[in-house]
Amino acid sequence: MKILLTGATGYIAQRLLPVLLDKKHQVVCCVRDVNRFDRSKYDGFDFELIEVDFLKNDFLDQIPQDIDVAYYLMHSMSSSENDFTEAELTVADNFKASIEQTNIKQVIFLSGIVNSKELSKHLQSRLNVEERLQSHHYALTTLRAGIIVGSGSASFEIIRDLVEKLPVMIAPKWLKTRCQPIGIRDVLSFLEGVLMKEFTFNRTYDIGGPDVMTYKDMLLRFAQVRKLKRWIITVPVMTPKLSSYWLYFVTSTSFPLASSLVESMRVDVIAKPNDLQEKINVKPMRYEQAIELAFGKIEQNQVISSWRDALNIERYPNSFVKLIEVPQDGCFKDVRSMKVDDVDLALRNIWSIGGKTGWYYADWLWGIRGFLDKLVGGVGLQRGRTNSDTLSTGSVIDFWRVILADKKERRLLLYAEMKLPGEAWLEFKIDQDDTFTQTATFRPLGISGRLYWYSVLPFHAFIFKGMMQNIAKKTTKKM
Repeated sequence: MKILLTGATGYIAQRLLPVLLDKKHQVVCCVRDVNRFDRSKYDGFDFELIEVDFLKNDFLDQIPQDIDVAYYLMHSMSSSENDFTEAELTVADNFKASIEQTNIKQVIFLSGIVNSKELSKHLQSRLNVEERLQSHHYALTTLRAGIIVGSGSASFEIIRDLVEKLPVMIAPKWLKTRCQPIGIRDVLSFLEGVLMKEFTFNRTYDIGGPDVMTYKDMLLRFAQVRKLKRWIITVPVMTPKLSSYWLYFVTSTSFPLASSLVESMRVDVIAKPNDLQEKINVKPMRYEQAIELAFGKIEQNQVISSWRDALNIERYPNSFVKLIEVPQDGCFKDVRSMKVDDVDLALRNIWSIGGKTGWYYADWLWGIRGFLDKLVGGVGLQRGRTNSDTLSTGSVIDFWRVILADKKERRLLLYAEMKLPGEAWLEFKIDQDDTFTQTATFRPLGISGRLYWYSVLPFHAFIFKGMMQNIAKKTTKKM
């Protein structure tokens, strides 16, 4: 059958796509920017890619008329806006208006469990979207999930950061809140399992794993899997804002996401029993098994998608690939070049930069810069990268975003997402004469931008020089 997959560059959709393609479905992927979609992950598969921005009315006529089923996998939880509810309703309204013009039979919506009397802002927004998606033109099937455990999921990485960084935790009282986590593989099984099953039409199902536990239990059981001893002391005096800062500084999450998570974690998220598991033959795995499978993917460097690669819509209101045209006028530049003996080695080093590999020189200074960025509300260095040696347009490397990653052209271009009084690009390129050029470009904003450039200029003199030499390693001649 023909399936429309929305949010195709998102965490869930990137993992659902190969599942659907394996079943020989025709899949049409909706993305805001086709340049961000990495086709190399799906070599050998045939699918259609269309550019649609559901926040606007543009391009909505590109949706094919002969769609049978659509997956609604769009959300704005990582938005930097304090109020993302209106944006989510706009997206839902535009989606519904456009999809009702097709031959659609079923819409499948992945939402959040909303059984508590008092809902967080995020969960209330999910419920509002669910209500907006109701239609007489098609059948709506809603799956409501809680914490999703899988390599690259925000919840998994926050728990991992807390457990592996803090032997003793002074934690907020919301760690006593109960939840019912579910493995990402089981989420995908449910999403695929309800496809065109008429008994699921206009029905809502809670999905969760077999374990109901507190967030404190989740942390301690995670520690057991990792063979770590951890002690957690909960205190009643930590406010939601203080809790958000606690997550923000200790983990790799952004502050808006930390705030949304903290608010949601104050609400019990327990699934109501239903017969969906039996009807579609899905038996959810235990929490510990989901953790072990996640680490297996990480160790094999096979993480397909990560929450960190999601784009902030407010930062990139238009196609962020337009940033590939690095400005020349009104900019400061640090340009360095050298010949390299081993081009393949240099390219491997370039493609492995950041994350656990580091920045090849004075990593402690990069660490300080990341900490200072966190202090002023930036993303810092803790986001790391999804895979250690593969990059694609839109990927995250610490506090940089990949604008272009082309090994054939031997060029990598990064755009800074740290807090800056201006804009910054970092480019690595090896030309046909095996000359390696490293260019840092800064376009200042006002006097503060110019003062910033001159204040860091002394550090550039040895940081960029050392970084370049260590990337090349086998250098024969400085240009």
